[in-house]
Amino acid sequence: MSLALNSKENAIAKASKVKLMIFDVDGILTDGSLHFGPDGEVMKTFNVLDGQGIKLLQQAGIQTAIISARQSAIVARRAADLGITHVKQGIHDKKTAFLELLAELNVLPEHCGFIGDDVIDLPVLTRVGFAASVPNGHAVVRTRVHYVTQAAGGAGAAREICDFILRAQDKYELALATYLT
Repeated sequence: MSLALNSKENAIAKASKVKLMIFDVDGILTDGSLHFGPDGEVMKTFNVLDGQGIKLLQQAGIQTAIISARQSAIVARRAADLGITHVKQGIHDKKTAFLELLAELNVLPEHCGFIGDDVIDLPVLTRVGFAASVPNGHAVVRTRVHYVTQAAGGAGAAREICDFILRAQDKYELALATYLT
């Protein structure tokens, strides 16, 4: 685990306040690769561990959302599968999308978390209470977040963040209790 701007204790304190966790898609929920089919359709691969982590957050009462610069029916489908109802796609001005989410959900920025990997994510990463990135994220981004995952984007990074938040809020054992009975 690498922590950029803050100590582990500070990252835990910030994650303990998260009521809304927002995910970027390309480079976070996927490895950032875009696969084009013969008819030009884009295919993406999602990690099932990440999906279960998102569901655990939701079951613990933490809202989830997606903000992505790319527009994709595949992302809409994955979000629906996971029960993520707050999805903002095709938006290059992520700050505006973030501010819209705050207004829609009546959540303060300090109660939000965001995980992103590139400079387009900085306007949100610099405004949330808990900012995270991945080891394969852009270097500028990694130096401006509270937490950098060990897992790469598309390879369990989102699950790692979900588990981190649940532990910071002392909800991890309760989240697992259903599976341990």
